[in-house]
Amino acid sequence: MKQIPNLFTLLNLVFGCLAIKAILQPEPLFFDTGDKGPTTGMIVGSFFLLLAAIVDFLDGFVARLFKATSAMGEQLDSLADAVSFGVAPGMILYRLLEIGWSGHAGMNQWWLLPALIFPCAAVWRLAKFNLDKEQRYYFKGIPTPAAGLTIASFPVIAYYDTPAVNDFVFNPVVLYATIIIISGLMVSNLPIISLKFKAYTLKANTDKLLLVLIAVLSAVFFKWMAVPVVFVAYVIVSLIFKPNRQG
Repeated sequence: MKQIPNLFTLLNLVFGCLAIKAILQPEPLFFDTGDKGPTTGMIVGSFFLLLAAIVDFLDGFVARLFKATSAMGEQLDSLADAVSFGVAPGMILYRLLEIGWSGHAGMNQWWLLPALIFPCAAVWRLAKFNLDKEQRYYFKGIPTPAAGLTIASFPVIAYYDTPAVNDFVFNPVVLYATIIIISGLMVSNLPIISLKFKAYTLKANTDKLLLVLIAVLSAVFFKWMAVPVVFVAYVIVSLIFKPNRQG
């Protein structure tokens, strides 16, 4: 019974591997109309990463339910997250850059390599988290799953949103800026809200409830664009409430 939470963690890893396989499968980089757009594999990969995030949330819940938390489980969780929310989103960025640069004279593979900064930052963030026992009710730097899911939303946004948003998602300058900003936030010591409840009072959870409200409203008004909107809100709300000072 004590291994059940670890099976959830390994399922997270399986979904991450399936996402990578889907993202990297060879496909045309353009729609039949000639317009740039995400490949089918990228869309499928994004939804595999959503499943990985769900089981990543559940493994902690199941571990507490069965009173089966362990050092082994913590290490497995970080290793699985490195694949699902580090390597897989990095491959999405690689493919987005490949599509964004396609058709440009002189394009070569070196222009795509900055995508690999993201998984490097994710692994650095996870290693730092494992060594820092203070990060229980707040984080130092953006959590890797939050960063990975934000990147995973890009292909879905490009597919379902307007042509203008599509062009924005595939703009290499935007992608390079995104890589630098999100990777920098992951490895930073910026105090970030943890969604774990320390106490069940309104005052103690104002920041979390505000974030939930923003997430719900964003989902209603922005649909898939809600993911990056909530990511930005997550950073801003954390800066406002300064969770490291809440104890």
